[in-house]
Amino acid sequence: MTKIETLLTQVGTQTDTKTGAINTPIYLSTAYRHAGLGQSTGFDYTRTKNPTRSVLEEEFARLEGGDGCVACSSGMAAVHLVLSLFKSGDALLYPEDLYGGTYRLATQYEEQYGLKAYFNDFSSFESVEKQIIEHSIKAIFLETPTNPLMQEISIEQCAALAKKHDLLLIVDNTFLTPYYQRPIEMGADIVLHSGTKYLGGHNDVLAGLVVSKGEELSTKIFLQHNAIGMTLAPFDSWLLLRGLKTLHLRMKQHTSNAQKIVKFLQQAPQVRDVLYAGLGGMVSFRLQSGSQVAPFLQNLKLIAFAESLGGVESFITYPTTQTHADIPEDVRNARGVDDSLLRFSVGIEEADDIIADLQQVFNILESEAIVHD
Repeated sequence: MTKIETLLTQVGTQTDTKTGAINTPIYLSTAYRHAGLGQSTGFDYTRTKNPTRSVLEEEFARLEGGDGCVACSSGMAAVHLVLSLFKSGDALLYPEDLYGGTYRLATQYEEQYGLKAYFNDFSSFESVEKQIIEHSIKAIFLETPTNPLMQEISIEQCAALAKKHDLLLIVDNTFLTPYYQRPIEMGADIVLHSGTKYLGGHNDVLAGLVVSKGEELSTKIFLQHNAIGMTLAPFDSWLLLRGLKTLHLRMKQHTSNAQKIVKFLQQAPQVRDVLYAGLGGMVSFRLQSGSQVAPFLQNLKLIAFAESLGGVESFITYPTTQTHADIPEDVRNARGVDDSLLRFSVGIEEADDIIADLQQVFNILESEAIVHD
């Protein structure tokens, strides 16, 4: 069986049989000529199907082990597409620790369209099953590891419950990517990604992907994708194909760096606790006090204080005012997203240089604390 490293490197290299182009061409045409009635080339209008986007969708479905894939204009467009599969009165179950944008859309859909949103910490699958029965849940929507607290949830156990109760299992696989985790092989029905993050990998493309299992579900998603029109542009599709070719190399370096930085942070007296799933480049940590956050962020030199994640450059995000700002403060605090929490997207720079930047900030915090005393 061909290794995923080879599949990633060879993405799109054998799809242009007419010219033999190794690099997938970018087809910018919105319309396609018909020789006559009923004589389509398979491409009619670019919202429905585009040659560049089709290569991306077909290749990524293969990488995730799915039967269908559609490329969307953003990660949140991908979430919106998945939620559009349900009707008023249906109920979905989410982790309590959830990306703020997904939480916002789930609660907006509940208010506007009656698509009910329930939450569980997934620490007890007996509790999860009780909620499934009590609220007639139609789908489980997972992040694992969760954003931003890096909690791991068993896809296999959720898949067993989904099968038992005839539910859809949806998994956001943005943090680990198909290089480290393939949820469909573990029993999921739908896998989605913010392709903006690790798949693109260079902070230069906004994209989302939805992969599905089974012909019936894949057809339903394709029709909804076309009807809504949330399609990815040809150039952005090409950028995502380019990014996929180095995904395995980048993920190895993200992981190697993150593991070194976790060890450093665990020994830093300015850090109260460190949250890490063991793989990937995402690390969260809490400073000793929320009052330290502003000077910490202001004194970073190499690491960027910025929203988003998954690029080659190191980013630190403050969930309280950025990714999770739309979640009410009392809800955030109850779920562990407090004012001392920082989310760190560890880049692929030399790990020692990243650590040196953290250390110089900690030195400043320490000196300020001494002066204040």
